[in-house]
Amino acid sequence: MLTTLAAFGGFSVDDIDAAATFYRDALGLDVSLNDMGILELTLPGGARVIAYPKADHAPASFTILNFVVADVSVAVGELNAAGITTKIYDDDQLPTDENGIMRGNGPTIAWFRDPANNVLSVIEE
Repeated sequence: MLTTLAAFGGFSVDDIDAAATFYRDALGLDVSLNDMGILELTLPGGARVIAYPKADHAPASFTILNFVVADVSVAVGELNAAGITTKIYDDDQLPTDENGIMRGNGPTIAWFRDPANNVLSVIEE
């Protein structure tokens, strides 16, 4: 068995400054830039994740972060008010309403993208 002190996740972005602004100002996370030019994000609940610059960044083809909320409709309203688009899927596999919210097919959830085009979600508890 591996003996560890802690663990954290990470993902790439193509523009550190745009990512810092988005995660700090639009999502309200605690964001700091470390000595290596990597963003350190503190998530609700205290977990940590890093966003590192990558010149040949390709957006993740899966949801990299899920934000648990009490009410997805309220969260989508807050995201839309911050200029964030939540209607990013329009197909039969992920049937969403006009606000990008999927209901009745698993948990109530809406997806959105960061400036590097990575997918995130708000998901109802």
